[in-house]
Amino acid sequence: METSQYIFVVYASFFVSIVFFSLFINTIFLKFATTLGIRDKEAPIIRWSSVSKPALGGISFYIAFLLSTASFSVFFEPELIFKHAGTLGLLGSTALAFLMGLADDAYDTKPLLKFGVQILCGIILISTGTVINLVDNDWIDYALTILWVIGIMNSINMLDNMDGITTSVSLAIIVICLISLSFQGGFATFDYMVMLGICAALIGFLFFNWHPSKMFMGDTGSQFIGMFLAYIGIKYLWNGTLHSGSNELTQQVVQVLIAFIIPIVDTTSVVINRVSRGQSPFVGGKDHTTHHLSYLGLTDSQVGFTFLGLSVLSMLISVGIYRFIDVWLWYHNVIFITYFLLVFVTLFFITQKNKDKRK
Repeated sequence: METSQYIFVVYASFFVSIVFFSLFINTIFLKFATTLGIRDKEAPIIRWSSVSKPALGGISFYIAFLLSTASFSVFFEPELIFKHAGTLGLLGSTALAFLMGLADDAYDTKPLLKFGVQILCGIILISTGTVINLVDNDWIDYALTILWVIGIMNSINMLDNMDGITTSVSLAIIVICLISLSFQGGFATFDYMVMLGICAALIGFLFFNWHPSKMFMGDTGSQFIGMFLAYIGIKYLWNGTLHSGSNELTQQVVQVLIAFIIPIVDTTSVVINRVSRGQSPFVGGKDHTTHHLSYLGLTDSQVGFTFLGLSVLSMLISVGIYRFIDVWLWYHNVIFITYFLLVFVTLFFITQKNKDKRK
């Protein structure tokens, strides 16, 4: 069997297996879940759903991640995992994020502890060579890397406020990075198999998470996925190039803005609105862009499809930037930043409606 055929068979079988595994393991969790991931009804947490549901989806994500790691060792070269510092950094930082999220779902940990763990996750990435390369100053790049990790982990956590939103948004971001790695011919790499495995796990979980959902991903899932997205965002967007191999500072920033458009817009809108009314941006509330679309009269499913559509559109734009633009010119900045601002202004304007319904 030729190498290309072997890789196709391996990945096709692996992807289908993980999808079915995700469906199976989440079904098992639903059957046996009692209290894990379901906080005390009097705990200070605000969810859109009025029904308490198990927050166990993140466990299936992490198991799929471990299965992806094991599968890569079986089908490809296992020494690539243990001899590559960046891979070890990913394994360590995601394990830490998963455990912190699991503790938060079970015991409602202190915000300061969560913040400290997020900083530590960023330090692990830096120490193992995964750093945003944006300017010719290591300390600025280090600081930007830590801020990026903290920002994305919290942004994904905040976005997990309505059925199916975070799952579909995360899928789109991973697919962007997966396609760019495919264009580079990086099929037999650890990152490719892990991204494929997590995509499959998210698809299986989406069956239970789409409205009306049966379970949430919880902090276990949002912290793990947030850490993973921060990692691939650094490698394939912040430090990414065009298909020709060239890159520009503004092109790197634009690629990040487009790929992560929904988490960035939602978090920025929430922070601006909460600070403007003298409220802490770190306290939960029903004032996200998703909620305000619902206040306009959209059903939860329609809100989900709206954000899914935005995710797919941004995914197509991101892939188009990588594949069809060989030289980054000034008007590319104008076109794509205009798109970002159009989405931001539209969603932010919507949050200014029905202010009385904010909580």
